[in-house]
Amino acid sequence: MKSTQELIKEFGKNEKDTGSSEVQIAILTEKINHLTAHLKNHPKDVHSRVGLLKMVGKRRRMLTYIKNTRLDDYRTLIERLGLRK
Repeated sequence: MKSTQELIKEFGKNEKDTGSSEVQIAILTEKINHLTAHLKNHPKDVHSRVGLLKMVGKRRRMLTYIKNTRLDDYRTLIERLGLRK
């Protein structure tokens, strides 16, 4: 699992760029991947599953925002994160 600082350096405009949509989506994606692996080992953990679904919905809304405002940035972000197959 990548640290938050690594994700900020990779997706942000500078070291302190934690608020941009790209960085927030990258951090959410990392958390989602971590929780998905956790739920494979603990299938009855309902509270974590609810949190996972909330994170997925939030990421989807943020991706929709980027898609509607900056289509080229959306395409590169999807490719860099490996989301759409």
